[in-house]
Amino acid sequence: MFALLRTHASLRLLFLGQALYWSCSIIGIALTALVGARLAPLPWLATLPLALLVAGNLVAVRPLAAAMQRHGRRRVLVAGALVGVAGGLTACLAIMADSFALFGLGIAGVGVYQASSAYYRYVALEAVEAQWRGRAAACVLAGGVCAALFAPSLALAARQWLITPFAGAYLAIAGLAAVAALLLTRLPEGAAATPAAGQASATRWRTLLARPALRAAIVMTGVGHGLMILVMNATPLAMADCGFAVESSARVIQWHVLGMFLPAFFAGGLVDRHGSRRVAAAGIAVLVASAALALSGVALAQFVASSLLLGIGWSLMIVAGTTLLTEAHAPTERAGAQSLMEFANGGTAAAMSFASGALQSGIGWTAINAAMLPMLAGAAWLLWSTRPALLRSA
Repeated sequence: MFALLRTHASLRLLFLGQALYWSCSIIGIALTALVGARLAPLPWLATLPLALLVAGNLVAVRPLAAAMQRHGRRRVLVAGALVGVAGGLTACLAIMADSFALFGLGIAGVGVYQASSAYYRYVALEAVEAQWRGRAAACVLAGGVCAALFAPSLALAARQWLITPFAGAYLAIAGLAAVAALLLTRLPEGAAATPAAGQASATRWRTLLARPALRAAIVMTGVGHGLMILVMNATPLAMADCGFAVESSARVIQWHVLGMFLPAFFAGGLVDRHGSRRVAAAGIAVLVASAALALSGVALAQFVASSLLLGIGWSLMIVAGTTLLTEAHAPTERAGAQSLMEFANGGTAAAMSFASGALQSGIGWTAINAAMLPMLAGAAWLLWSTRPALLRSA
């Protein structure tokens, strides 16, 4: 993986872009539900801004893919980061104005930035030979390790930058997104352009979903991403309910994000050697272990360990699903297949983001983690039932 980073300038830029995006994301994960709880007119609306973040992602994924198919990657990725700048500034102003509606609007703008950053790993796949695709996707995801090491401390410090508590953290998000936009303007033309842009296929999503390997890829990433969002967004609220300080929940989120991205140093190699199906199955098993640990108690050590495993399981399923997707469609179908995967991820994440606050205030932390198990069982059944097609693709 390090050799790829040394020899491919585009991967280095995408690695840094991912680190900057996830720094923004970690600040939001640690603080947005808490800000939402302070601004919301009703307690169960605390995670609505997080749901609006995912809704912004959901609305943007298909137009972004179509724009990249027509105009190339670089211009659209830079525009996505600039929307993140606007979203961070809007959220900062909303906190100072004590406006829940304006805060939601700003966070939705950050969601558009999130949607554009999701395409970084696809750009990485296009920058290398086929046998290195797993490692290339992992190179980009590994940028999140840098974010996990530094962003929680930045979140805690930035919330006191301005007179109004927490407002400075969203100013920091705007600044990080601005740096990302500047970096992405240097993305090499070879990585920025989309091959076959002039001959894009109009393949319908229904036709794509008829392919077992592609359908399994969508489910792998959708289930992994949705469950991660559900539990991750509920974690700061659950810890607050258990009497933990904001500093403790920020550190738990730090371990969670390390779990999300540390596997990038080996997950890509595992996919390249053993195939997507086996790595996805390992991801499901790790998520089951995460739920079991969370169900065992609410001590700080259990929050840390279950959150770490939650991140590892997400990473394995994302790398496996992304790699399998590239093997299940033609180059001219790229925009349709990639936007379908991101739409599915965004749809599940939107539902889970909104549900996490309501479920935490309604049925509690234990029930949230118990709900993971039947969904993981369904994903495992799909992997098993489609194994002949996946073995041909993996």
